[in-house]
Amino acid sequence: MSASEPLVLIVSGPSGSGKSTLVKKILELPGTMLSISCTTRPPRGTESDRKWYNFVTDEAFQQMVGRGEFLEYAQVFGKHWYGTPQKWLEQAREQKKDLVLEIDVQGALQVKRKVPDAIAVFVLPPSRAELEKRIRARGQDSEDEIVRRLERARQEMLSYSSYDFAIINDNLELAAQEAQAIAVGARCQVARNEKRIREILKSFGG
Repeated sequence: MSASEPLVLIVSGPSGSGKSTLVKKILELPGTMLSISCTTRPPRGTESDRKWYNFVTDEAFQQMVGRGEFLEYAQVFGKHWYGTPQKWLEQAREQKKDLVLEIDVQGALQVKRKVPDAIAVFVLPPSRAELEKRIRARGQDSEDEIVRRLERARQEMLSYSSYDFAIINDNLELAAQEAQAIAVGARCQVARNEKRIREILKSFGG
């Protein structure tokens, strides 16, 4: 790992945990860029193509898989496919920016295997009751879908120990500060700055 390599920051969490809001706060930091995922699900509400997702057909997605274009990909709820194109990591290298990935647990584990130095952050709701309240407040899901999302949240949270950091999002302002602090702190890792540190030492004659 070196400072010339982009910091890869993974953010995961159950639907309704507030991870998208925290990703936006991280992206307020200079020198960051968002990895835009591909998905086969249809856009929701006011979602527009190429802002948070590229919406593609199943056929197009499978063609991308066949060409080896994904850093990670997975099928969610046994229905729609989601994937992180490799090109974003390449662009982050070219632009010398840190790459932020908002992906699920399956995808996070895949990225950690391919990019071991990636920093993974898990966002949790303060309780099941609070998560259910948030999901219902969106008014987007049927009763069956809400039950499925809550069960998936439970399953995802069992993987918390695979992550480097956890943010319990019961206070959005504090959680946002924590998310930004993790990103800034990760940039200061000795291993990421060793080349520059050695150059500084040389200027001291040692």
